[in-house]
Amino acid sequence: MAVTRWSADNLLDAMIRFPSVSNTSNQAVTQWVTDRLEELGFQTETIEYRDAAGVNKCNVLGRRGPAGGPGLAYFSHSDVVPAENWQGPADAAGRCDPFEPVRQSGRIYGRGSCDMKGSLACMLEAASRIDGAQQQSPLTIVCTADEEVGFEGARQVARRSRLFRQLVAEQPVAVIGEPTSMQVVYAHKGIAGYRITSHGRAAHSSTREGVNANLAMVPVLVELKRLYEQSESDPALRHPDFDPPTLTWNFGVSDHATAVNITPEVSRAWVCFRPMPGVDGQPLVDQLVRCAESNGLSVEPLHGGPPIWIEPTSDCIVQMCRLARCAQPQTVCYGTDGGQFTELKQLLVLGPGDIAQAHTADEWISETQLRSGTEIYEAAIAHWCG
Repeated sequence: MAVTRWSADNLLDAMIRFPSVSNTSNQAVTQWVTDRLEELGFQTETIEYRDAAGVNKCNVLGRRGPAGGPGLAYFSHSDVVPAENWQGPADAAGRCDPFEPVRQSGRIYGRGSCDMKGSLACMLEAASRIDGAQQQSPLTIVCTADEEVGFEGARQVARRSRLFRQLVAEQPVAVIGEPTSMQVVYAHKGIAGYRITSHGRAAHSSTREGVNANLAMVPVLVELKRLYEQSESDPALRHPDFDPPTLTWNFGVSDHATAVNITPEVSRAWVCFRPMPGVDGQPLVDQLVRCAESNGLSVEPLHGGPPIWIEPTSDCIVQMCRLARCAQPQTVCYGTDGGQFTELKQLLVLGPGDIAQAHTADEWISETQLRSGTEIYEAAIAHWCG
């Protein structure tokens, strides 16, 4: 029978207390999620890996119900952004701890409350309200690592998971649970980036011995400015379904110089932009690479993700809008690890919380959004899983 004693509020409290910042291991919170899934009768699969820094990371996939149809799949992530400058309200003991949930004025404060442990809490409560023995199609719940720092957990799932291969064969309706204020999202932008490095030679600036690394970087910065202006003005680099409709080409540079009498040894720039369906910015990248290499600089791609798109008139969008009482499906300009799951052809974004609260110094989610998230997720399970 369903475990009706569960509530999203209590589940969220428990998850906030795991300080699963992306540069640390998420094994503890993943084990907690695994235990909850198994309590609800899910068969689970764990995909473990070490990140580039050698830190142990893991993803969990849970599946419940018979293979009687495509069913429903839900995707979340367990990592959160850092919280060194946390400014949320103090708890009853007077502590200001980002990993201790605080309730105030109908809000639950804590790192990850909005992005996106609140969403996962809603899905777990929704699953606990449904008797798995009565399901006619499978429900799959996925929780990945490293969504906030390059989507590596999702890539590992897409490459290695047996259950994910099963999803690709079955083609369920797939929900990325990132915060959308429970509005149905049919498309989002991707993200792509590059690191550019210029090497010089450090020396006392009063001598001829040094080579200022910034000198070779200057022509590249001029080119970056030109490419930025082109991305903002060229109609061929726009997509009218997004706001802003541009690639939002962005860049920065630093030589980390600490004294005016030392010739800078290294200068590093980065560039980032948001690909859109049919507008990927690759011609701009090609121009940038040619300019950098002609000046002896190295260009290294950063981990990113492609955009997602499903026609707003698709049956799954229409049905989800009906369940969510959403008058019109939307697009968003942020990215999700759904870009790693584009083998799934009915992929949409729908989750509680406002993206404006994600990553803030006082991150919170409203209790109203938690209730709405649970109710709509429960309706989606009932509709697609029976």
